[in-house]
Amino acid sequence: MSAGTIPAAKPLIGDEERAAVDRVLRSGMVVQGPEVAAFEAEFAELVGGNICVAVNSGTSALHMGLVAAGVRPGDEVIVPSFTFAATANSVALAGATPVFADIEPDYFCLDPAAVEAAVTPRTVGIMPVHLYGHPANQTALEEIAAKHGLAIFEDACQAHLASWQGRPVGSFGAIAAFSFYPTKNMTTGEGGMVVCADEDVARKVRLLRNQGMERRYENELVGFNTRMTDIAAAIGRVQLTKVRGWTEQRQRNAAYLDAHLSGLAGITTPKVADEATHVYHQYTLRSDDRDGLQSKLTDAGVGTGVYYPIPNHQLPSFGLDLDLPETARACREAISLPVHPALTESDLEHVVAAVAKAVEA
Repeated sequence: MSAGTIPAAKPLIGDEERAAVDRVLRSGMVVQGPEVAAFEAEFAELVGGNICVAVNSGTSALHMGLVAAGVRPGDEVIVPSFTFAATANSVALAGATPVFADIEPDYFCLDPAAVEAAVTPRTVGIMPVHLYGHPANQTALEEIAAKHGLAIFEDACQAHLASWQGRPVGSFGAIAAFSFYPTKNMTTGEGGMVVCADEDVARKVRLLRNQGMERRYENELVGFNTRMTDIAAAIGRVQLTKVRGWTEQRQRNAAYLDAHLSGLAGITTPKVADEATHVYHQYTLRSDDRDGLQSKLTDAGVGTGVYYPIPNHQLPSFGLDLDLPETARACREAISLPVHPALTESDLEHVVAAVAKAVEA
């Protein structure tokens, strides 16, 4: 990497992606064409062969998926508060109520016990977020869902290729959503994918993304315009050929950071459940002095991310007063270090040295 600050995240766009974009531009078919269809079919290989429908963002994937799955006004969907706002926003945009539950402390994902306690007669689903690339406890969540007759809607926007007990995330829910924002583990520039377990739901998503029509001017329902462009899909198809290698590099980088940062005073390195394959969208520490650590790392030329310093339920858009102690603690302590596949050995050494020095200080 070039001299200067080591970025916390770095999209990787190469000559192959540029060539794919040029191919689409020369074709004249730039929206919702053959590249999108091919991308959907190829992405399905990552999610156990489930049906994939491409849209223009991860937020749209969540929103379209929930509406297509039948979430309606008056319904409740249980969500974490320690996540990006799009999770709860998508529930609210579907007309339902997001019910915020606490996270467990080790993996930053929904706490099954908190989910169980949040179920009411109006609950229709549970939306786990596979946060930072670590899958939620699908075993426990599926048991709760089965017990109460609930659906699971997966927010897998940060978890491409993650798995639980060998099963890929995105294959557990009635619907799942992935994001291809530039800083995600793979990108289309901007975009999302709805993964559907049922063809009827998938067809509904296709209608919703395209003004409610499958055939032009034969609108079957009131829909949106959330189509993915062929330009974006062409980039995504190239990225699909690289994402497994990038994931393995993220895991190697995380292992290096684990080996050199574990045991430092005031630092807790990421934990990984025995059943989980973590894909390290972020390498997220806990620090007793998060803000002080971030300041020192910035001075040392190490980019960091403090994601979700305000829990969703306290945002002005929701404005709720809830007692979610593990969520509150994560908002105070979590800080993410660079782990992306563009890091060099020298970058990793610099990150480790900077963290060690900051902790000693």
